[in-house]
Amino acid sequence: MLREIDQIESLLDAEHPCLLIETFEEDDALAAVRHVSVHKGLALWLWSAASGLRDGLMAGSTPLADTLHPAGALLRFAEQERSVGVFLDLGAHLRDERTRRVLRETIDEAGRKRGAVVLIDEGGDLPAVIRAHATPVELTLPDEHELEQLVRSTLRRRNEQLRITVELTRQALATVVRNLRGLTRRQARQLIVDAVAEDRRFDAQDVNHVLAGKRRLLQGSGLLEFVESPVTLDEVGGLRRLKAWLESRRLALGEEAKKYGLPAPRGVLLLGVQGAGKSLAAKATATAWQLPLMRLDVGALYDKYIGESERQLRESLRQAESMAPMVLWIDEIEKAFASAASRSSDGGLSQRMFGALLTWMQERAAGAFLVATANDIEALPPELMRKGRFDEIFFVDLPTPDARALIAQVHLRKRGRDPAGFDLAALAEASEGFSGAEIEQAVVSGMSQSFAGGREVRTEDILAALRTSPPLSVTMRERIESLRDWAKGRCVPAD
Repeated sequence: MLREIDQIESLLDAEHPCLLIETFEEDDALAAVRHVSVHKGLALWLWSAASGLRDGLMAGSTPLADTLHPAGALLRFAEQERSVGVFLDLGAHLRDERTRRVLRETIDEAGRKRGAVVLIDEGGDLPAVIRAHATPVELTLPDEHELEQLVRSTLRRRNEQLRITVELTRQALATVVRNLRGLTRRQARQLIVDAVAEDRRFDAQDVNHVLAGKRRLLQGSGLLEFVESPVTLDEVGGLRRLKAWLESRRLALGEEAKKYGLPAPRGVLLLGVQGAGKSLAAKATATAWQLPLMRLDVGALYDKYIGESERQLRESLRQAESMAPMVLWIDEIEKAFASAASRSSDGGLSQRMFGALLTWMQERAAGAFLVATANDIEALPPELMRKGRFDEIFFVDLPTPDARALIAQVHLRKRGRDPAGFDLAALAEASEGFSGAEIEQAVVSGMSQSFAGGREVRTEDILAALRTSPPLSVTMRERIESLRDWAKGRCVPAD
């Protein structure tokens, strides 16, 4: 938390009259402000709608009279000499014109007295005029050194409360710490407590508990989602050139490549036919490099409040960086930023969001590898296709005969059938023009028919399903041919 403390102290030294900390981690923000206030010898006042205005450094202090209403609290704080006033969740109260006016005047008064108003809010409700007066302070997520200290202190405190057994090698501790990356201090502390709650032990077995808890927390946050990737690349049919590229770039992930002068790989853009395996290719990347795969749903980040969508996107990208090394997957990126390439009616929100993504792609730290997939080339903004945004642009076409046979084999085995009992060559020939997703559906359809007939599935059942369901390459022949023509000479074939 040293970065936040230094930033807040520097801003107070520069006489910024209003600071804004938008976070769900209120305790961390308060701790940083308290630390700076004590260090600089400033009085600290703390207001909430539940307790009113009170001494922020003395636990259990009596609140000042008539300060439950925010306007009254602001007026009383404005009377104080060079002080810091922390106001919690004030944004919702600023719909009231009187309160909003009093806050603006209090900020001016704090500036004249070389004090400051600090707003700690979850974000979204602050009026534009207040944001214009406020200097944002961003809370960073803990690094590995701080997380290690947090694990040790949490276990020590837990042992004082309830005797526990800790059997953890240095390597296992490093694994726990690495799995905690990307979480807040509160979340990391809670996962450690949860891990020892049931058996009063903390050992190498708890690594899986920590990872499962992390997945649950991140999925609940709505920002990033853990995605399970295949155990081996044998489950991915075709994509031979992409696999070879991933293998060669895997060697560039280590310290030796850095000493050699090679930059860490930054990302790939996967264009291609719907259902041809772009999503599977994203998972293959994580599998090949043995890295966690996180999916970012950019469409879900759009928010009705001004500035909130951009904040959520920046928060998601910052969280991804903090979890590095990892693979960040943005699926169907053209749907999220299509209007950035045209005159949209969203007030420029898509353009701002797209600009934030481009800035991150250009300036991000090494370790967060981006995999973006897209179906519609025409909807992609030209800036995204510029050289340097991605290490390579691959075109994922419909599978070759060998790949089709392998795809059928994978899906048969996945459903408990021995592929040796099926004519894979006939299935590969009959599925010409089918995508991987369509071949999988034909296997499922054939099994459904055989199950309804009370018998075991045969090659003929799957062949019948292939014959009765024309693929997308037939129903949308012109569009797919146009896509293939565009890709020639512009992209590297994935297979």
